[in-house]
Amino acid sequence: MTSYFLHKSSGLFNERIALASSKSESNRALILNALTGFKSELKNLSSARDTQTMIRLLQSTEETADVLDAGTTMRFLTAFFTATNTPKIMTGTPRMCERPIGILIDALKTLGAEIEYLEKPGYPPHKIHGFTDQKTNQLEIRGDVSSQYISALLMIAPTLPQGLEIQLTGEIGSIPYITMTIRQMEAFGVKVEADWKAKTLKVKPQTYTPVTYQIESDWSGASYWYSMVALASHPETKIELLGLKLNSLQGDSAIADIMVHLGVKSTFTKDGVLLEKIPAAKDFRWNFSDCPDLTQTVAVILAALRIEGELTGIESLKIKETDRVLALQNELKKIGAELVEVEKNLKYKVTNFKAYTEIPQIATYDDHRMAMAFAPLCQLGDVIIEEPGVVAKSYPSFWDDVKKITEIK
Repeated sequence: MTSYFLHKSSGLFNERIALASSKSESNRALILNALTGFKSELKNLSSARDTQTMIRLLQSTEETADVLDAGTTMRFLTAFFTATNTPKIMTGTPRMCERPIGILIDALKTLGAEIEYLEKPGYPPHKIHGFTDQKTNQLEIRGDVSSQYISALLMIAPTLPQGLEIQLTGEIGSIPYITMTIRQMEAFGVKVEADWKAKTLKVKPQTYTPVTYQIESDWSGASYWYSMVALASHPETKIELLGLKLNSLQGDSAIADIMVHLGVKSTFTKDGVLLEKIPAAKDFRWNFSDCPDLTQTVAVILAALRIEGELTGIESLKIKETDRVLALQNELKKIGAELVEVEKNLKYKVTNFKAYTEIPQIATYDDHRMAMAFAPLCQLGDVIIEEPGVVAKSYPSFWDDVKKITEIK
């Protein structure tokens, strides 16, 4: 096992950080470009492993597509290879094969695809045999499941002979991610009729138009720098994050609003956004349904600042790279805090604060966000991060950037 020892930061820094590009935008743009016949020009594509895996598999002619641990890549490519009638065996890491995909495959089968599970029904690996005749242009899908299922279906919808109408049922989670997909589709010349009141998404048969498309920097990656500023000891600490936009497509841009309550002010500049310290609130409540990937960052901030916090909308974290709820419960104890389930699968609290004396050694569970969410603890004291290489999944240069403000061994 490898690990990084992060020494306590001085707490005073004024840095400019060139963030990694958005993995979410990049992966959607890659599918949309493929649906133009690879005729578009994509600028500032993410260097994240997930995106590089997507690029590799879109170019591959091999029978098997191994997505490694990339959930978005698995879901988007399953729909893409189906719609383009490309026989493929879809597989990934052992953890990837524990993450459900049945809702998406059921939907594709309803449309007319022939897909076979190779091991456990509802989970990868699976074999796409083909897609010839569209049997229906209407689907009903739960709105509280992964938005990636919905985005995967939306992106292939205009290529279907009859188009597609998706009826969402129940509560709709991660609406910003669905909206991101819709707006990117529009950038490639396709219109989506979204009626959020009626919970319907309609896409007529259309043709994608090749374009030049610029990818924004990653707001998920930005969240860890908000945390660095929130936990920094010096009131004059500042960080400017480059490449971020005020009117972002990314749901995780909500971090700017969240951090107003946790001690960080955002000021947009011509190059990005400037982060500065302000007083934090004494308690905190937030529904993370639209931005679940921010949960770990915020939970660590609450624990570190000893702010009682109520978190809702985080049930989807249990089927991510790891069970992120359980991982947080385990690791927050090492810094004298607990994540307590108040209402089963619905409401959690960061609470029960206690002193701790040992240098926390944080397990990362093969999860990039665990490593990056706990790294800002270096503002309070020394911290050890196990298996730091997991950050390659979304932010390969993360540790190089952290070295600008503290020593790593």
